Formats: sequence, structure tokens, C-alpha cells
Amino acid sequence: MAKLVLGWSVVLLAIVFGARKLWHYESPRSAKPEVSETPAAPVVSEQDVVFLEETGPLCTQTFASFMAARTPEERNQFVLDPITTAARMARFYSLNPLVNIDPATISPANSAVLHLPGRRAIETSWRSADGHLLDAVFMEDSGEWRLDWDHFVRFSDYPWPLFLAGSEQDHGEFRLLARERLASERQNADAISIVLYAPRFGFPGETGYQSPEFLIQRDTRNGRLLDAAFKLERSGGRVFGVNLPRIDPEGHIRVRVKVRRIEQDLERRFELEEVLACHWYSVDDPGVEIPDQPAGK
Repeated sequence: MAKLVLGWSVVLLAIVFGARKLWHYESPRSAKPEVSETPAAPVVSEQDVVFLEETGPLCTQTFASFMAARTPEERNQFVLDPITTAARMARFYSLNPLVNIDPATISPANSAVLHLPGRRAIETSWRSADGHLLDAVFMEDSGEWRLDWDHFVRFSDYPWPLFLAGSEQDHGEFRLLARERLASERQNADAISIVLYAPRFGFPGETGYQSPEFLIQRDTRNGRLLDAAFKLERSGGRVFGVNLPRIDPEGHIRVRVKVRRIEQDLERRFELEEVLACHWYSVDDPGVEIPDQPAGK
């Protein structure tokens, strides 16, 4: 037992010390001007620099401990709102494989302060030796920095491939990727055409199972929200203005949606009931400002 504890301690220390560069920023005031033809990096406020340096190591320790745990019960102590999350974790892992990645093979890639409504969070990305790219968000909870587990695993009520195939429940909430079809050709059409994809955990540049086409009226709340989110994506921006590179496939946006499957007359169709948010964070804000509905609509 002593050897086991010592072994994990060495792994965690290696990750924590290896992640120092993730949280180190040169203060804008002390940085020396340089002449360069490359685009300037996003400006990071001094407050954000200090915040990252103070909270970053705590997030690293949480993430290392979470990845080192080998059961959902062990991992639960490191996640946001562990009491309410426990039941979702149990159901999720009963339907999805528990992905185990050796924490000693993980190295930091990027980090930034995430300014959510009413609170600050830390968003990070990590690379593993076997090719995984993981993005993890941390929020303060009861004085500790915990992992936003729903965002990390792309939590959905039910596996998207099984839902599309007609298995068990006929409606649910899903974290998916959305792509606009024929965006240029349909820019003046009354409806926006989208397709939803399952994200691939650890490989954000790829997509999984694809839904049939959804036609969403542009003058509805869902349509206006999707329109705004796709415009933001095309401009190179990100929800809540976070200064991190995009890692999703080009032309795709992250969405949290409610979808219903309808079986009728031996036919199967799907209805997009509601777009809850254009991100996967565990906050209720949709992430983009919804344009006002045109007069007379």
C-alpha cells in the first residue's frame, strides 16, 4: 500500500510541476516590445494573469487526481456539485465506457480565464502521449476548484447513436456539434438547415454519428440563437469571449439541445425541441446574445 501511495504521489507531482508553463504568463507591463510579422497574441489582462497563477496549480492538482482515479466513485470527489452529479455519472458510465488515460502521459497545452455570467472559471486543454486532446473547465465549488464533469465528458441523457437508432427513451438533452447546411445558398431562406453530430471524446477535430436534417425557422428563438452562434463561429470568435484556439471542426458549433424522436406510421423522425445553449459549460446562459425578433413576426 505504501508503494502504491508513493507511486501515485510521484505521478501527481510530475504533472503539477510539468504544468507550470501552463499557468505562467509574462505580465503585459513587463513584457519587452518585439518586432514580429506574426499576429499579436490576444491581450490578457493583468487581473487574469494573477488569477491564473493563483488558481492554475489547484486546477492541475484536481485534474491529475481525477484522471488518476479509476472508478466513477473515486472521480466523483473531484467534480463540480458532486452530490447532484453522482447519479448522472453512474448512469452515464453504465452506458458509456470509462476512458482511462495514464495521467503521467498528459501534458498541458493552453489555459485561459473564462468569464461566465456571475463567476470566473478556468478553461484548459491537455495532450496525451496516445494522441488525445482533452479540454477541461474548472469552477470554484465550496472553496475547492472542481472539474465541470458534464462539459468534460460531453454529457448527454442517452448515447446519441442509440437514440438515433430508436433504442429506449424517445427524448432527452444532448451535448452535440451542429453544422449549418448550405449556409450561403440558404442565407435568405426562412429556415436554417442544420445537422447534429456526436462529438468524439479526446478527438475534438472529428465527428461521430450524424442526425437527419433539421429545418429551424429563423424567426423563432431557436433559429435566432443558432444564427447568432454560427455568425460568431464564422468571425473566429468564441462564446463568452474566451481567448483560446478553437479545437472543433471548422463550421461546427457546440450546442446543448433537447431532441425528441417520433415513431409514427412505421416512420421515424426527429424534432429539435429547444436549443438550451451554444456551448457545453454547466451554466444556463445561452452563450451568445439572441437578436430581437423582427417586427411583425
